[in-house]
Amino acid sequence: MFKKLREEIDSIKARDPAVRSAWEVYFLYPSFKAIRAYRRAHWWHERGHYFIARWISQRSRNKTGIEIHPGAQIGKGLFIDHGAGVVIGETTIIGDNCTLYQNVTLGGTGKDVGKRHPTLGNNVLVGAGARVLGPFKIGDNSKIAANAVVLEEVPPNCTAVGVPAKVVKRDGVKVGISPNSDLDQIHIPDPVSQRLCEQLVHIERLEKQVEELSKELKTLKEDK
Repeated sequence: MFKKLREEIDSIKARDPAVRSAWEVYFLYPSFKAIRAYRRAHWWHERGHYFIARWISQRSRNKTGIEIHPGAQIGKGLFIDHGAGVVIGETTIIGDNCTLYQNVTLGGTGKDVGKRHPTLGNNVLVGAGARVLGPFKIGDNSKIAANAVVLEEVPPNCTAVGVPAKVVKRDGVKVGISPNSDLDQIHIPDPVSQRLCEQLVHIERLEKQVEELSKELKTLKEDK
């Protein structure tokens, strides 16, 4: 038990530069508390004690703001950074050493039965505010950009961005992503944001043209 606790703490320390000590993680990090509670709840869930399992998970949600259904299957080394608003559904499967940021939802669409929630491979990163909805897989080593909405499978070693999410990087072919960016959820090209920027530039140009025309009309009126 102590070995597993140490592994969880070391996993968080390795990925969060704000951590100063193992004691800080143990006593103060809501994600660590939520995962510990999930492990206990899952133990009861696997043995058919569903009420006790849900009681533990709901109590943890009230304390940490992180909701993990006890039926989910989670590998070692999960790191939930900040954690507020994270939801992990009942049939979710998460591999080893994954990272989730705040307000992430691993949920269902309401159309599926049985396996309703996504499967995350190993070393997957899901950025803040992202929604992964449906019973498909996010492949090993893939990244989901902040605020993306993923509705279909993402192959391994890919980066997906946008609403709905599209793959913009695959198998080492980088598209505007800086090197050494394993935990980088910022420097990812978002086609939706790029399109919005183009529209803003266009609007600024139109506003300048309108302003110039207004000045010309004012000058003509004064001349008259």
